[in-house]
Order: sequence, then C-alpha cells, then structure tokens
Amino acid sequence: MLNIVLCSFRMSFLFQVAVRSASGLSCRLSSTHASISSILKSRPLLNVVKIPARQFGIDVAGMNAKERKRVGYWLFLCAGMCYGAVAIGGLTRLTESGLSMVNWDLFRSMRPPLSQKEWEEEFERYKMYPEYQYKSSNEEMTLSQFKFIWNMEYGHRMWGRAIGIVFLLPCAYFWAKGYFPATMKRRMAACTALILAQGGIGWWMVKSGLDPSKNSESSVPRVSQYRLATHLSIAFVLYSLFLYNGISHFVAPQGKQKNIERSFSGAIVAGLDAGLVYNSWPKFADSWIPENMLTRSPTWRNFFENDVTTQFIHRNLVGVSIF
Repeated sequence: MLNIVLCSFRMSFLFQVAVRSASGLSCRLSSTHASISSILKSRPLLNVVKIPARQFGIDVAGMNAKERKRVGYWLFLCAGMCYGAVAIGGLTRLTESGLSMVNWDLFRSMRPPLSQKEWEEEFERYKMYPEYQYKSSNEEMTLSQFKFIWNMEYGHRMWGRAIGIVFLLPCAYFWAKGYFPATMKRRMAACTALILAQGGIGWWMVKSGLDPSKNSESSVPRVSQYRLATHLSIAFVLYSLFLYNGISHFVAPQGKQKNIERSFSGAIVAGLDAGLVYNSWPKFADSWIPENMLTRSPTWRNFFENDVTTQFIHRNLVGVSIF
C-alpha cells in the first residue's frame, strides 16, 4: 500500500514539473517570436526572397504556375508514350513481326485489312519477300500466324503515329498561345524534326530486311544493325528530351547521366543477335577475353559487325556504367 502511495506522489510531482516547464517554454517562445517579428519589420533585407523562374532550368518567367503544369504534364505524357514505343518495338522484334508489313504509307497504311480477301492479298504480298521464304522452308506459315505478326507491327506503327498526334497538336496550341520562350521553341522544333524523321527512319530500317540481295532463303532475314541502332537511339533522344523538359517545368535540373553509348551498343547487339553467342557470365566460356574478336577487315568493322566483339563491348559498357 505504501509503495502505491509513493508511486502516486512521484507521478503527481513529475506532472506538475512538466506543466510548469511547458508554461515557461511557451512564454519564452512567445517572447522570441515577438523579437524575431520586430527584427524582420525593421530590416527589410531579411524578407523572404522569391526563387526566380530561371531556377527551373529554362526561361519560364512569362509562364504562371498553371501554364507550367500544363506544359510539364503534356511533356511527361509524350515521354511515357516514347517509353511505350520502345517497349512495343522490343516485343515486335522478339515476336519477329517487324518485316510483316511490306508497304509503308503515312495515311493509307493506317487502315488494316478488314475482309478475308484483303487479308489474303496482304499475305500474298508478304510471300514475295525473304522472311516468308525462310520461315516456310520447314513448315508452311498459316494465315492466322501471319495475322498475329502483322497486327504486332501494325500496333507499333500506329503507336508511333499516335505519338506524333499527341505531340504536334498540343505543341502547336502552346506555341500559338505564347507558352514557349525562345529556348523551348528551339527544343520543340528539334523534337518535331526528330518525330517526323523517325517514321521515315523506321521504314528505311525495315527495307533493309526486305531486300532479297542481302537476305537469302537459307539465312535469317535481318534488318541492318546500323539502321536499327539509329532508330532506337532517336527514340531514346526523344524520350530524354520530353522527360528532361517536363521535369524542368517543375524543378531545377540536376547532374546529367550519359548512358546513350550503352543503349546504342545494345541495339547493335540486338541487330546481330549477338546476345546468343556466349551465355556464360562473367567469363566468355572459359576465357575473360573471347577469341575471334578481330577477324573482320578493316578492323573497325569488328566493332559493329562482329557478334563476338559487340557482345564483349556491350557487357563491359554495362559494367563500367555502374561506376
């Protein structure tokens, strides 16, 4: 019983001390707040300074917060669609669908085959090119199989056209409304040129895989790795431009990272199917440095056309980029 009474007494004493301490602290804080307020009023140089619009990394002094958000979110949408285009393009390559559409037209090719007759006509056009001849050398391709790869490539092309619409129409509106300062106008003009060129470069790449003189019936038809790397690199440049400029409308830019070399090297590896040469890691079979790295002449061609060399370079670029 005595212990309970002593415990209650101690708790009461501690509570009173805490209350008195809090009261004293409150009085001191009120006094300090009053002193700071009087100092700020007497010394205008200590007033809060607004962060200049230039802090956003581009000159957006003529844009209010609402306009900056509109442009920023629109650029984020364009960046997301570019990311999606790269992903869809990767699926198109993995399913070997990229050479299924043998014609290219900016507007007429937007309409897919709708009837059985139109599908059969499209299939007959595809049969005239090396990829069909190679795929049918062991087993005849069916119309349903052709429809699958055709729709994959069709989806990739339509996604690219959608990016053009989503970028160009709002860009024209924002430009006409005066949302873009001089710096942004130059950047948006560069993005417009890259988007318009990307479609032509894509077809230029596909044509290299349709050329009978470069693809025989017994070999796997491939597009030029140079053209594939160019096509992919432009997609990365567009993605980076959209993302960087979108972020610049919200926060100041930070340090830059340079990974485009690794991406370009990866495109070369994909174009040559060089990723299949060595499936061991970290060594190349039993060696740290693989054989047959400099078998082509002139020597510089090995860095772009030798599957062993390109895989070796790509692996090491990835390792170096970690640091």
